[in-house]
Amino acid sequence: MTTHAPQAAHTVTLPGSLDEAVAALTAMPAAVPVAGGTDLMAAVNAGLLRPAGLVGLGRISEIRGWQYQDGHALLGAGLTHARMGRPDFAALIPALAAAARAAGPPQIRNAGTLGGNIVSAAPTGDALPVLAALEAVLVVVGPGPAGGGTASREIPVGHLLAGVEMLRPGELVGFVRVPLLHAPQSFLKATGRTGPGRATASVAVVLDPARRQVRCAVGAVAPMPLRPLDAEAWVASLIDWDGDRGLDPQVCKAFGEYVAAACIPDQMPQTGEGAEPVPLPPAALHLRRTVAVLARRALGRALA
Repeated sequence: MTTHAPQAAHTVTLPGSLDEAVAALTAMPAAVPVAGGTDLMAAVNAGLLRPAGLVGLGRISEIRGWQYQDGHALLGAGLTHARMGRPDFAALIPALAAAARAAGPPQIRNAGTLGGNIVSAAPTGDALPVLAALEAVLVVVGPGPAGGGTASREIPVGHLLAGVEMLRPGELVGFVRVPLLHAPQSFLKATGRTGPGRATASVAVVLDPARRQVRCAVGAVAPMPLRPLDAEAWVASLIDWDGDRGLDPQVCKAFGEYVAAACIPDQMPQTGEGAEPVPLPPAALHLRRTVAVLARRALGRALA
């Protein structure tokens, strides 16, 4: 999403299909794809980005909806937060709909897209912990072999966010494949002020009865969403998957503390055996308490 071109954008291309978009990006390697532009234009206005060209994705209808595919939902990267927040989508993927509704004021939700949230990879991206908890897979479209047509490949969303796999020149995220779990999900976030705003911490919890798993992801406290795997396995072992799935409130509280400690651990001294942990600063302690409360409540809502 960056370029060293010294001038502002002077070439704007508006392709009508993914094939045309890939061809435009291949022809202009310094161009930047843009859909809603909520993050990109903020960077341009702040002087942090000077793209040599823009490839607008707003006219590509194939990435602005979704379809069913072998027990999964194939979501177009051009889906807006406002569209994902509607009741029909909420019945499909409740946690992602909740994250979309919390993404910001109406002007942001109407313009911002799922693909933009992913590729921008801002730590505060509301969709990111949900996609991490759902173990979503990205369908990336790019140039075909020897420049002939287009080809697609799949990347687990966690790999892209962690930098394990990156988008190659000419590639863009076309779709996001999400499993349809048909089970309760929840998303909660805390902001620094009343009303819509950037998350200081967020938590997504999804139940997977088929695998008898609880999956949790914590956002905004690190450069990428964090999965407290030990906490997930511990609480999943306590759930009666064949019964009412209820848990004692103290178990939910312990789960929240387990998640918070895993994501914001105590600081250990660099040297010395048996040394006591270094106390966390007040801001980190407050953030840890916030994560604990969010995780406790998110699990409680998913199990309710």
